[in-house]
Amino acid sequence: VQLQASGGGLVQAGGSLRLSCAASGRTFSSFAMGWFRQTPGKEREFVAAERWSGGSTDYADSVQGRFTISRDNTKNTLYLQMNSLKHEDTAVYYCAASLSPYGSTRGTGYNYWGQGTLVTVSS
Repeated sequence: VQLQASGGGLVQAGGSLRLSCAASGRTFSSFAMGWFRQTPGKEREFVAAERWSGGSTDYADSVQGRFTISRDNTKNTLYLQMNSLKHEDTAVYYCAASLSPYGSTRGTGYNYWGQGTLVTVSS
């Protein structure tokens, strides 16, 4: 499975961005999918996950109510809608796919990773 993340950029605090993750290589709908983020000097952090298509979602407490994970199986694409962005949301965001349909909030639960897209939120 190949994953290509995009949509990052510079945005002011309070603004919105939508990240996309295009998947290819295997049946997209059978994967659980997740978003993680990382800043320099810190460990990779869980952001959001969606179990196999039609399944439930999980969010980190820090983004609950502001971020929404979703997918479009017809386009083999995962999304992360980010609203009310804060300076502390600044990070490189990675999408990931899990062979387990239940996914995980831990990075070790994922088998494939995209290359990352940088989100910078100015305060």
